[in-house]
Amino acid sequence: MDLEARYPSLRFAWPRPGVLEVGFRGEKLNALGPQAHRELAQVWRDLESLGEVRAVLLRGEGGVFSAGGSFALIEEIQASHQARMRVFWEARELVLGPLNFPRPVVAAVEGVAVGAGLALALAADVAVVGKGARLLDGHLRLGVAAGDHAVLLWPLLVGMAKAKYHLLLGEPLTGEEAERLGLVALAVEDGEVYGKALEVAERLARGPKEALHHTKHALNGWLRAFLPQFEVSLALEFLGFTGEEVQAGLRALKEKREPEFP
Repeated sequence: MDLEARYPSLRFAWPRPGVLEVGFRGEKLNALGPQAHRELAQVWRDLESLGEVRAVLLRGEGGVFSAGGSFALIEEIQASHQARMRVFWEARELVLGPLNFPRPVVAAVEGVAVGAGLALALAADVAVVGKGARLLDGHLRLGVAAGDHAVLLWPLLVGMAKAKYHLLLGEPLTGEEAERLGLVALAVEDGEVYGKALEVAERLARGPKEALHHTKHALNGWLRAFLPQFEVSLALEFLGFTGEEVQAGLRALKEKREPEFP
């Protein structure tokens, strides 16, 4: 299968035997435009068919993971009901793809991970982040409900009190703080993120393929039990894209200021 031709927004490499590196470059700070968002949602089914893949390593190119969905993606969501529904299902698969993928997924999180980018990072089995990285859900700052991964993953990883604090206030975390709270697996010095993530992916690639799959599947049963809450939050997020508050949030983002909601 010619992955490069099928997914032109993504880059594929084999840094170690059995480890497939999936890199992506979006707009400024690797913000995910419509095509990159779609490809990162769809790619998991094709990767599953490749028997030589024993672990996947996700990274944003240029030393930045992802600043989330781009303005172009937001405008596509607002353009029509048909576009909104298409991106809704993509957003669902962006989270469930790595969770349901039968082999281990490692994320090398450098720079920033915001919104859809943070969803992709936290849906990985092991997230290795730089201590100085900036992690932010960002939905409430935009003026929409915390959808994507947030309602599914944050309460289980950090507890309900901390989840509410960071999601409702849009309070960012450094990589070091995220590790302390249990939101991510490992925080390392900023210049060591990729090396450590590759080391973890290589160890996983050498592990027992079937036993790793079954263990991941069983552990993620905790997450599958809460899929109704995830889908409700995602639906409420996309409903918010039709309202007034997102217009105020979007203007503030474009003007690089704090939002003033009606």
